[in-house]
Amino acid sequence: MAPVAKIWPCVSLLGLILFWNVLFFFRLSDKPKESPRHNTTLTILIWSWPFGAVTDLTGDVCSRLYCITGCQVTTDRSLFGQADVVVFHHQELQYGRHRLPPSKAHPGQKWVWVSLESPSHTKALEGWVGNEWNWVLSYRRDADLFVPYGELVPHSLDVVDIPEKTGLVSWVVSNYHHTQARAAVYRNLSRHVRIDVFGEASKRPLCPDCLLPTIAKYKFYLAFENSIHRDYITEKLWRNAFLGGSVPIVLGPSRTNYQQFIPADSFIHVDDFKSAKELATFLTTMNESHYRSFFAWKRSHAVRLHEDWRERFCTICRQYPHLPQKKVYLDLKRWFWDG
Repeated sequence: MAPVAKIWPCVSLLGLILFWNVLFFFRLSDKPKESPRHNTTLTILIWSWPFGAVTDLTGDVCSRLYCITGCQVTTDRSLFGQADVVVFHHQELQYGRHRLPPSKAHPGQKWVWVSLESPSHTKALEGWVGNEWNWVLSYRRDADLFVPYGELVPHSLDVVDIPEKTGLVSWVVSNYHHTQARAAVYRNLSRHVRIDVFGEASKRPLCPDCLLPTIAKYKFYLAFENSIHRDYITEKLWRNAFLGGSVPIVLGPSRTNYQQFIPADSFIHVDDFKSAKELATFLTTMNESHYRSFFAWKRSHAVRLHEDWRERFCTICRQYPHLPQKKVYLDLKRWFWDG
């Protein structure tokens, strides 16, 4: 009997463990299903790649390019059911709600609305009233996922090289419409100073590799936005003017708004002048010392562009733990236009 007595407590303990495991299993099965993630990798599904040109997503692209780990960015719609985040670029949605899935795949799934165009050039926002959108990815600083066209990052430089100048003012424009505010400013300014115009809207198109070397030959560049909205500051400033080595003359949001992105003495704002003639006089009479002062920012900063859609989408993984989990946009148009 002694051996049995020794074994019985073990048998009782095993039975108790088995009982609690079975009970735990049934209680767990009664709980509402959450996001079907089984590992630490966040799956970001891009429903339609912006403008249709999918770039290389092979391997761990976020880690390889941007040191963002635990992130899978994919365009494979078969993964919709397990995706943590589904991203929709507005350009591909503007023709109707039928381009979306009928509903979210699971309660934990988040939907992101994406547009880097200004409200004036974002069509068919009417009707997007509901609870589809949890987060917004935009150039707007108040967006859940703020992705500007560019930024200044700390950088130390002892000597600032300014390209040799052979012209005064240049402008590269692809879509010219005479009703735009920038067209009116251009016409008025061109009456008082020569402006060399390049791009698809002119008779002098530029190859991609010719853009910056051409702009670099001019002292000033017309970084005119196609529409005027808060925070809407595009590659016209960041790439064309700053990387091109030309002082930007800006037309866009207010000077105060620009100064939230760049130093006050790094650009010229058309609103600083009472007339186009006054601006022209300022440009043509500027001495060399004053001109060089516009490049002082280069001693402490460098331009970083955010033009790769992969980087923009990988940013979702980096910000995910800090994003509001219960947020919804009930009226997207109202936020975009009035926010």
